[in-house]
This record gives sequence, structure tokens and C-alpha cells, in this order.
Amino acid sequence: MYFAEKVSRKIAVLERALGYLRSRADVTPEQIEENYELRSALERNFQVAIEAALDIGEMIIAEEGLPRPEEYRGVFLELGRAGILPKDFAERIAPMAGFRNVLVHQYDVVEPERLCEFLRDRLADLEDFLKCVRAYMRRKGVAQP
Repeated sequence: MYFAEKVSRKIAVLERALGYLRSRADVTPEQIEENYELRSALERNFQVAIEAALDIGEMIIAEEGLPRPEEYRGVFLELGRAGILPKDFAERIAPMAGFRNVLVHQYDVVEPERLCEFLRDRLADLEDFLKCVRAYMRRKGVAQP
């Protein structure tokens, strides 16, 4: 599979997860606490969205022959060093990798308030990431959805 096709597939995964998260952006911590299915769906869609962003970043790093980071947050930082993401934005989104790690490894300690914070304040970071990826793909001459 070619680079552009793989990136396009991951963009679709990220957009799908973002769509769900956007649709639930008005939930309260109390609703999350009371509704196990809602909580599970939020956590899973955040995990999927962040992992898709990291996968896209790793594909770009490989495509560009950039140094492969040793940890997930380094994916965003490397894209910032390479000018694929604005450097200040790369530094702002890098902690998203840590949230992914909490979701994957310490899911039992994710506070409903933190999920609401990410819904309110951090979805835009993933949307901005997509804009940067699309701009990068256009510069490479590859059409994107």
C-alpha cells in the first residue's frame, strides 16, 4: 500500500473518532460517572483518535527519513522540528501522547473531569493536527479527503 493510501485510511479513522467525540462534547462529569457505556465510548474514541494521529505522524517521519522517536510524544515533537507541524503546536499537542498512555495502561484512573476537559479543550488540537497533515500532503502533491 502506498504512503498516501495509508495516511488517508488513518485520517478516516481519526475523523470518525473525532466525529463521535464532538457529538458528546457537552457531557458532564456526572453523566460520565453514571454511564459506564458513555465513559467507555469516550475513552475508546480518544484512544483511537490519538493512536491514529501518532500512526500518521510515524508514517510521515518514515516517509521523510526523519529520526524515529523513542517515545510517542516525540512523534509530535519531531514533526515540529521538521516544520511539518508548527513548533509551538507540536509542543502543545505532544502531551496528548501521555493521555493515550493513561487511557491504555491506567484506564481505571481516568477521572470524568479529565475526559470533559479533553472534550472541551483538546479536540481542537486533533482537528488542527489534521489540518497540518492535509497541508503537508498538499505540499507533497497528494490529494486528501
